[in-house]
Amino acid sequence: MRVGVHTSIAGAVENAAHRAKRIGCDTFQMFSANPRGWSTLDPAPEECARFRAARAAYGLSPLVIHDNYLINLASADPVIREKSVAAFRREIQRAVSLGADYLVTHPGSAKGTSVSAAIATCINSLRQAGKGLRLNGLSILIENTAGQGSAIGRTFEEVAKIVAGAGKDLPVGACIDTAHSFEAGYPIHTARGLAEAVKRLESTVGLGRLHLIHANDSKTAFSSHADRHEHIGKGQIGVEGFRRIVRHPKLRCIPFICETPIDRPGDDQRNLRMMRKLAGLKAISSQRSAISKCGRN
Repeated sequence: MRVGVHTSIAGAVENAAHRAKRIGCDTFQMFSANPRGWSTLDPAPEECARFRAARAAYGLSPLVIHDNYLINLASADPVIREKSVAAFRREIQRAVSLGADYLVTHPGSAKGTSVSAAIATCINSLRQAGKGLRLNGLSILIENTAGQGSAIGRTFEEVAKIVAGAGKDLPVGACIDTAHSFEAGYPIHTARGLAEAVKRLESTVGLGRLHLIHANDSKTAFSSHADRHEHIGKGQIGVEGFRRIVRHPKLRCIPFICETPIDRPGDDQRNLRMMRKLAGLKAISSQRSAISKCGRN
């Protein structure tokens, strides 16, 4: 089990790695640019080099980058889709320059069209964004959603269709968010519900293509379709729910990234400690020594 949080690039892109080390991560997620604007400034080559050196020195792995929140690769609006494809192509290029392992994206919205048409558009957009690029080990991960509004990716089946379709041309896998799954109607807070959800993942996405878990508790009720994250064990999934998740034999060796709130100083460290405590790990060194013993099959 490797666990981390989303860290900030404020001040300099390499600061994300410094913060991850200081917090106590052994994996981490970050943005590569402003996540809320179409006009982004790419880090200079020397900045990327400093970042890669810091990450390597700290032994932080894998490195996950989350894409811009404005991107909608499934959009039926040709202007938004064109801007989204161009922005995502730049996300891929920045991720490669930074030496990232994974680039996470939300699949988008079906507003103004059908779910099946939106899925097809998302697949074509991913292919277009990555056309001709050398990814150098980078994989694109499709994240499931809480099912809010017209969002696609609310079911594992929808995620699997995108992964399979885009995977014909690009290295594509899945990122499953615990809060989104719970909010979308998967009762992972119960022993039976978690077992059924894992079986569904196996039969749709396939656990071999599940490369990352966003570990978030939920502020909102089961099947609420409202995406609001809570501290680990403090929300509707709860302590026992997360204990089962992090100890599940088919999930425990997938990296966990917390995207939990920061309501007061030290919250990131507290969520990391809770994850490790629930997993029965006393220290980072204990996690690393246990990696070779883990398996999904």
